[in-house]
Amino acid sequence: MISSLDNGRAAALFAGLTALVVIAAALVLEHGFGYAPCPLCLQQRWPYYIGVPCAFLLAGLAGRLPPRVTGLLLVALAGLFAWGMALGIYHAGAEWGFWMGPRDCSGGVAATDPSQVTDLLEALQTESAVSCTDPRLRILGISLAGWNAVVMAGLIAVCLTGAWRAIVRSR
Repeated sequence: MISSLDNGRAAALFAGLTALVVIAAALVLEHGFGYAPCPLCLQQRWPYYIGVPCAFLLAGLAGRLPPRVTGLLLVALAGLFAWGMALGIYHAGAEWGFWMGPRDCSGGVAATDPSQVTDLLEALQTESAVSCTDPRLRILGISLAGWNAVVMAGLIAVCLTGAWRAIVRSR
């Protein structure tokens, strides 16, 4: 059974399911438990939003595509997850103070016109600014951004292993 999945299907399916669980957990934390995401958190979700359907599509097509094409698509999926890992590393580094985070990560409201100060004060009372440098939740001492980088590294390894197996089996 496992050997029939070595054409890349297992890697794509595992990557898709794992990514789906991770993004679902992030959405539950946000909407179910009130953990508002910062701008970098929202950026880190894009590789999941793109990667989940791509991984499931690839899992469905893996048996019908030439193994080398499947392998190359898994490498592309690994590249997408590498983008997510880079965002996670950047965010976690900003949280630990290794480097500065983006300027727009300290709040969502700004006024440049002094005549709009009353609008700014009203907006500040209704908006809650979420900082990218202050993690609201750590699990085993690692922030969610750090865990995102770890998960993405695992997804990259799965995709590259699946690509290698698909390409080697095509020889």
